[in-house]
Amino acid sequence: MVGVVGAGTMGAGIAQVAAAAGHPVRLLDARPGAAAAARAQIAAALSRLVEKGKIEAHASDALIARIVAVNALGELAAASIVIEVIVEDLAAKQGLLRELEGHVASDAVLASNTSTISVTAIAQGMRNPERVVGMHFFNPVPQMKLVEVVSGAETSADVAADIFELALRWGKTPVHAKSTPGFIVNRIARPFYAEALQLLLEQAGTPAQLDDCARGAGFRMGPCELMDLIGHDINYAVTQSVFNATYGDRRFQPSVVQKALVDGGRLGRKAGKGFYEGAAAGSAAVAAAPPSVLEVHGDSSMAQQLARVLAERSIGFDRVAGSDWNGLLIDGIQMHLTDGRCAAQVAAQRRQTALGVIDWPLGSNAGALAIAFAPGVDAGAQSRAGAALAACGWQPRILRDVAGLLVARTVAMLINEASDAVWQGVCDQDSVDQAMRLGTNYPMGPFEWLALVGADATVALLDNLDSAYRGERYRVSPLLRQRYWTERIAE
Repeated sequence: MVGVVGAGTMGAGIAQVAAAAGHPVRLLDARPGAAAAARAQIAAALSRLVEKGKIEAHASDALIARIVAVNALGELAAASIVIEVIVEDLAAKQGLLRELEGHVASDAVLASNTSTISVTAIAQGMRNPERVVGMHFFNPVPQMKLVEVVSGAETSADVAADIFELALRWGKTPVHAKSTPGFIVNRIARPFYAEALQLLLEQAGTPAQLDDCARGAGFRMGPCELMDLIGHDINYAVTQSVFNATYGDRRFQPSVVQKALVDGGRLGRKAGKGFYEGAAAGSAAVAAAPPSVLEVHGDSSMAQQLARVLAERSIGFDRVAGSDWNGLLIDGIQMHLTDGRCAAQVAAQRRQTALGVIDWPLGSNAGALAIAFAPGVDAGAQSRAGAALAACGWQPRILRDVAGLLVARTVAMLINEASDAVWQGVCDQDSVDQAMRLGTNYPMGPFEWLALVGADATVALLDNLDSAYRGERYRVSPLLRQRYWTERIAE
């Protein structure tokens, strides 16, 4: 039998998944009538699936019959596993699990669906801390495949292995993680929000422009619209939790931009306003005009990616290998692939005025692409470059001339954070890629991006960002730095 304590959206979803796998489920909530109401909601959702022909009526009836709403912890005594899905508060979780110890068998597993709280801390003071494990599901539970199986300092390896196998039987894709702040997904995903918030703080672009560029790189949603969907209060609280748990690590520093939204009640879609009033809206399209001269310069991994994308779109261009720069030459205007330097810096160092920078072209489909220009590029030249990029299948979004633009700095930071997680033994490389694809719907995992971009380009961009901002935020992970030197040895 499976016990679930907490009958909110997550608890109800876990109960449904466990019952669908054939387990009898006992669902409990401290709020009178909440467990019964959750069971009724599950039944209603299943009924809609029956109407759509996605599930047989007898299967729906059997599933809901396996879920029983109960009123006391004592009614969970026969459970072989109890999953708590209560408020994200350490004291509350500790109190519940300690009370549960007096009701369930000594070999029953006590699992927490915490998303950020240390499993080691939750198990502290338990009579049998070795049976306490994290089982972090993602919302909506019936649809989302990922489950982070989180081991605290005292968690038995056998318990973690059993829960991993249980998740597989429930049709999920589990990954092992060590109990560290944010585990895998909530830790590694922070830069996706943080870099956009930093650019908004610097007035580099509008939320719509940044979201357009992220979707252009293959993300299903841009960072601003996703924060609106999640809720700024929730997203800010997770960032604050990870920041506090890492003793103020600058990589996880909360943003005053998001704090202002929370303080002003602009919590996102649930409040009817956040970055957007209602649903997100894209930026205006740019008219296309093919250039007379289009050349791809350089031999870097990103220059090769640029050439691949243009070739896939059947765009004619000349290839200039061995060039001392990487990017596109458009009718005399050099558009350098960003390496973390702003266009003004590149122009000054090259003593050249007709120069801009373009973001990493990671998306294969037509979409937005961030660009910026050095101060010496006039409006007419900017317009011609934008029209040429539109003819090549991109919708250019001109941002303020900031270091690293949007996609390059975001993806580099995702790679960097993933590298640190592996270096510190939180999880392995394959688990990172699985977790980020399934838990966040990213188009690629961080190490898949690293294979595409290369350690040299990633390290160079982070080092240049570090020079631009000065501080610990963009420090390169030891694992990533090691990959960089390994690539250099192999040359």
